[in-house]
Amino acid sequence: MEAVDRHRSSVGPAPIETQQVPDAVKLQILATEHWSLLATRSLVWSEVFTRAGMFLTVVSSSVVALALVSQATDFDDEFRILSLLILPVVLLVGIGTFLRVNSANDEDIGLVIGMNRLRNAYLQIAPDLEPFFITGCHDDQAGIMRTYAIDAQVMPRRVLASTPMLVGFVDAVVAGAFAALLLKQLFDLSDPFVVAVGTIVAIATGIVLFLIPMREMKRFRQEHAPRFPSSQSGDKGEA
Repeated sequence: MEAVDRHRSSVGPAPIETQQVPDAVKLQILATEHWSLLATRSLVWSEVFTRAGMFLTVVSSSVVALALVSQATDFDDEFRILSLLILPVVLLVGIGTFLRVNSANDEDIGLVIGMNRLRNAYLQIAPDLEPFFITGCHDDQAGIMRTYAIDAQVMPRRVLASTPMLVGFVDAVVAGAFAALLLKQLFDLSDPFVVAVGTIVAIATGIVLFLIPMREMKRFRQEHAPRFPSSQSGDKGEA
């Protein structure tokens, strides 16, 4: 008898047949997971807004401080030295904020994929509810975009007005200003040349920061393998 008990414990519990689980229990499990993903998504976006707000506060405080110093020093060497001390800190905070916000976007995409799969499961249990869903129920690119944008035509405006683009734009301006001041302080070059170099640095920084999310998006499209693509079931969620 003891040998039989040891054998059962080594094998583990018998698998549960999901077909025998009532639909009400399945819906309760799916709803619990759905609320968990929704809460996690809310926390991610709360951190994004907090980090972006902190960065903009640092930028505005630095601008006010430099403005006060410029009035007292008349933009002399002391002003440039102080600027060269403050702007790298602002840029470092900005780059860190940009990377974190971009990482949060990646996390959010994963959460959206999970929620789309749960909606797909809802429609498998109750397919007659499909007309009432306005968000995606598939985990491929089309389903993800439907959850994010509802209408794909508004995506360019959403990208330009997104938080990463705002943070990246401010980072590019700070990088250009820092490069211009550094050249002016080290080589005492003419103002037009310094402004031109600062503009070039700002544009280059903006391009680099823009290419980072584009590269990650391309990698995601190449590596992501949807389990419930739209092509398998159309819009009925019967993957």
